[in-house]
Amino acid sequence: MGAQRARGVLRVKSVEQSIRDTEAPEHRLRKDLSALDLTVFGIGVIVGTGIFVLTGRVARDLAGPAVALSFVVAGVVCALAALCYAEFASTVPVAGSAYTFSFATLGEFPAWIIGWDLTLEMALAAAVVAVGWSGYLTSLLSSYGIHLPDAIAGEGAAFNLPAALIVLILTAVLVAGVKLSSRVNLIIVAIKVAVVLLVIVAGLFFLNAENYTPFVPPAQQTPAVEGLAAPLIQVLFGVTPVAFGVFGIFGAAAIVFFAYIGFDIVATAAEETRRPQRDLPIGIIASLAICTVLYVAVSLVVVGMQPYSRLSEAAPLADAFKAVGQTWAATLISVGALAGLTTVVMILMLGQSRVLFAMSRDNLLPRSLARVHPRFGTPARITIIMGVVVAVLAGLVPLSTIAELVNIGTLFAFVVVSIAVVILRRTRPDLPRSFRTPLVPLVPILSVLACLYLMLNLPVETWLRFVVWMIIGVVIYALYGYRHSRVAHSAETGS
Repeated sequence: MGAQRARGVLRVKSVEQSIRDTEAPEHRLRKDLSALDLTVFGIGVIVGTGIFVLTGRVARDLAGPAVALSFVVAGVVCALAALCYAEFASTVPVAGSAYTFSFATLGEFPAWIIGWDLTLEMALAAAVVAVGWSGYLTSLLSSYGIHLPDAIAGEGAAFNLPAALIVLILTAVLVAGVKLSSRVNLIIVAIKVAVVLLVIVAGLFFLNAENYTPFVPPAQQTPAVEGLAAPLIQVLFGVTPVAFGVFGIFGAAAIVFFAYIGFDIVATAAEETRRPQRDLPIGIIASLAICTVLYVAVSLVVVGMQPYSRLSEAAPLADAFKAVGQTWAATLISVGALAGLTTVVMILMLGQSRVLFAMSRDNLLPRSLARVHPRFGTPARITIIMGVVVAVLAGLVPLSTIAELVNIGTLFAFVVVSIAVVILRRTRPDLPRSFRTPLVPLVPILSVLACLYLMLNLPVETWLRFVVWMIIGVVIYALYGYRHSRVAHSAETGS
């Protein structure tokens, strides 16, 4: 009995079945996206929280001017995983990203765990970024003499109304169609990339060479790495937790990794892409490459304009320009930040709804949630339900650091996808692959090791929260998903 149950939770859904499921009329998504749309989606979610919020925090608390190296480290780790994602996304062009890839190789239970993990983290990340959006809006309005009541805006608000409203507006955009979403995204991305380029060019005139010395500050104990906030790797090896130095660079890389999760979201839109075999690898790799260059350039400029110890956590770019008397630039950056965080919220919600859509279509969640709107061709029910949930979270959750929690789940998904590429190469060498990960199994192995190393650099408290998420997921799967699984039903009936 136990062996039968073990086989049940590891039942695999074939690639062919996954693709056939996309053709069912009631679950067919409209194919409207091009390589440009996918690249812009990737840039839309990557250029946001990382540049506008995290840069100041990690430079001040963990890495100093060497934060630029942290972005390079995180970019290299993502590039390794991106090569694995590109092969899977072009071979299995089905909604769900890592969930679908895992189902085709490792089995149902590992796929559930990945889908559950990514869905919750995207929801929580979208809510918290919406709160950050509200903060920028409140700051911008106050500069024009418009002050929102503390009860409905700001961290101490009883209910953060602007944060909830932006989520509901973006939910309506997502329901109306992925092509409309991509057009809105294109306009907003153009604005924020222009602002980022302005930061880079204008900031060059205010650099102070002294701010780069020392480029890698000496390692030291700080409150930022005390107690449960200490990186797990330092605790495991009995090292006194320290910030800055080499440990600080890798600790910062584990946190700024949050800024690179865009290409994972790109993979969730596989089913709505016109030519997925060609366009998905382009969208994934191009968005990652463009954003890595922008991140490194911006971080070098910001730490050159202002001593890293004085960088702001809430608005490091805008405040750096205020510090050198350029308030006009600070206002433009606030507008760019609003635009940037808007697309981050929208695309996180897009990715979240597509993962849930794929899970519902497999009956691991109620199948009725996977109904596609007859006019808009989008999973409207799931999008609306999750939009309301995220809006409530955004209204009630105070702005806090949850980047680490999102990171550990994403890195875990990257580990699984990297392993799955090797497995699928061995189990299904016959599958047509328009993009092939180079140097298999070397690149997937390096990807797994790099992701695991960054995970170990995350705080102990993040690992504890991650374990709690997993336990809740296991309970829900046991009570619902295992019993209702469509793949299990098909195996029993022979259909």
